[in-house]
Amino acid sequence: MKKVFYVFLSSLLMVACATTEKPKESMNPLLTEFETPFGVPPFEQIQNEHYLPAYQAAIEAHKTEIATIISNTEDPDFDNTILAFDRAGKMMSRISPVFGGLRSANTNPQLQELAREITPMLTAHSNEVRFNQDLFARIKTVYDNREELDLDREQMRLTEKIYNDFARNGAALPEAERDELKALNQQTSMVSLQLGENLLAENNNFKLVLEDEADLAGLPEDVISSAAAEAIQEGLEGKWVFTLAKPSWIPFLQFSEKRELREKLYRGYFMRGDNNNEHDNKALFLELMQLRRKSANMLGYDNYAQYFIAEQMAQTPENVYDFLYQIWEPALKAAKSERDAQQELINRDGGEFNLESWDWWYYSEKLRKEKYDLDEDEIKPYFAIENVRNGIFILAGKLFGLQFERRTDIPVYHPEVEAYEVINREGNHQGVLLIDPYPRPSKRSGAWCGTYRGAGYNEQGQKISPVVTMVMNFTRPVGDQPALLSWDETTTYFHEFGHALHNLFSDGRYNRTGRSVPRDFVELPSQIIENWAGEPELLKEYAFHYQTGEVIPQDLVEKLNKATQFNQGFENTEYLAAAILDMDWHTIPFDEQTDVRSFEDNSMKRIGLIHEIVPRYRTTNFGHIHSTGYAAGYYVYRWAAVLDADAFHAFKESGDLFNQELAEKYRKYILAENGLWEGMEAYVKFRGKEPSIDPFLERSGLK
Repeated sequence: MKKVFYVFLSSLLMVACATTEKPKESMNPLLTEFETPFGVPPFEQIQNEHYLPAYQAAIEAHKTEIATIISNTEDPDFDNTILAFDRAGKMMSRISPVFGGLRSANTNPQLQELAREITPMLTAHSNEVRFNQDLFARIKTVYDNREELDLDREQMRLTEKIYNDFARNGAALPEAERDELKALNQQTSMVSLQLGENLLAENNNFKLVLEDEADLAGLPEDVISSAAAEAIQEGLEGKWVFTLAKPSWIPFLQFSEKRELREKLYRGYFMRGDNNNEHDNKALFLELMQLRRKSANMLGYDNYAQYFIAEQMAQTPENVYDFLYQIWEPALKAAKSERDAQQELINRDGGEFNLESWDWWYYSEKLRKEKYDLDEDEIKPYFAIENVRNGIFILAGKLFGLQFERRTDIPVYHPEVEAYEVINREGNHQGVLLIDPYPRPSKRSGAWCGTYRGAGYNEQGQKISPVVTMVMNFTRPVGDQPALLSWDETTTYFHEFGHALHNLFSDGRYNRTGRSVPRDFVELPSQIIENWAGEPELLKEYAFHYQTGEVIPQDLVEKLNKATQFNQGFENTEYLAAAILDMDWHTIPFDEQTDVRSFEDNSMKRIGLIHEIVPRYRTTNFGHIHSTGYAAGYYVYRWAAVLDADAFHAFKESGDLFNQELAEKYRKYILAENGLWEGMEAYVKFRGKEPSIDPFLERSGLK
């Protein structure tokens, strides 16, 4: 859990609200402690009309807590100022994760509409807190005298972080500039909110509806069945519907023999937010960039990238660019080689056309079958979703001694959500894990992990266990057949589970330092877990054929592992192109007349992106940077990939993938003690040295 006004900022884009009818406070479940198993939100009791009055009450309560800190007649010290501020906002910390979680995973038009009402209210309160001069004066007094106080390491970090939060957000600016920055914050939050709503609408509005069975040529039976099931849900029985959810569009591009339909579906995906309609994001995005740049300038930075990266492991935009280019050059070289191999295949098959972006999945799949004799349909039967879930649980048991007990008495927000109690090695309660696996119109695209309550400690020093949620958009089951995951979906499951472990083990004493790590460190715990997914020692524990129960054959495992370096030029190039586009938007000068498409085109031309590859996200559908979390920070996935490859190499070179000594050091320094160490300090304590880029380049076949 982060400091309370950080909760405000991160939740502004995800608030869920309700009608203006105000229920009686005694009937509002959000205004009291949750009387449920393990304090999980009582989702079934929470109605739309509860949200707005709950937030209003939380704001008033927080104002009172801040006033108490300011009016304290004693000299400012750690307990009466820093600790008091860190503990303030308890009600808000209870409500915000519910709003944020539900608006991302199970939204509806009422929640979206009232988010537009709540967002400015929250931004105004956040501004009131962060710019409060009396509060900042007390915090600064403690900060200035921190060396003379008897503070332990975590208390010192808490003091420094809280002071830095205020200073970086403009508390030290002159009054006129503070007022201007408040207005900018208000505008930014609303623009960001609208960008997200437009993208959700674009995702839901596009559908490729097929009526002729001949248009299904080349598609595997499970893909066809899923499309038929989607059509039934859309009221189009007897037809086939393909959507912009990954389990739908990716297999279509991989297997469909209908080139014109592949183009239509892929264009639907990469043109989201760029269709000159009511949900177009070009003008909104440019407005967002202008607001961010102006805010960064007021805070003393040349651009927003400087502002954001100053708090990360990378430290400067120049370091980020240097890092990205180290991978870009070998990745682009590999991608060109992959392109040429696909064009050769097209020519060999008598195709009289040049490879385009919508052809890449189709011909790379053909090449994979040809080169490695590996068929996605051959793999999927061993990765039924229940098997993959069991695999991540087995891994957590082997590394950390965790057990997962399915519970039906724990509240959930949707019938498809699974609830588990997590029990640690000592047999004690560690937390709750909610798993939400399948796509639906009320859920945004992608996969993520969050909390409905972060780990922490109460005023009596008792541990507060976390309530963690994993949200994905995986292939649905069809008829009697379970959901069979692709290899990409399988590794995504492991990835999000890595984030879940981070949340489950977090052990900081304070809200602001509990799971406080740089953004370019936070993907390490998720990405390292992906490495175990394909290891034979673990595969034999979870990869069973859903019909025969047969463990995945060794020859198929060998094919799978040999193919891990296949198409890595594309995988890295499409990602890096998006990461560089993000950096360019947040560093290169522009003005209100800048054409968004031209800026994007020039960015890609500058780095030499081949036209057969489209950036993983284009400007108008780049949800990561429409909100603040990954703005000027999309690079972090590859930065963390260097960390995770080097960290996993430690297990490999030890000769034991489940090495208990390494697992305990990893748990302690990477997952648990985030309150004590900054990113590189924590990594070195685990690894004994700084990371090398070589294991990543070797794993990716780029060296």
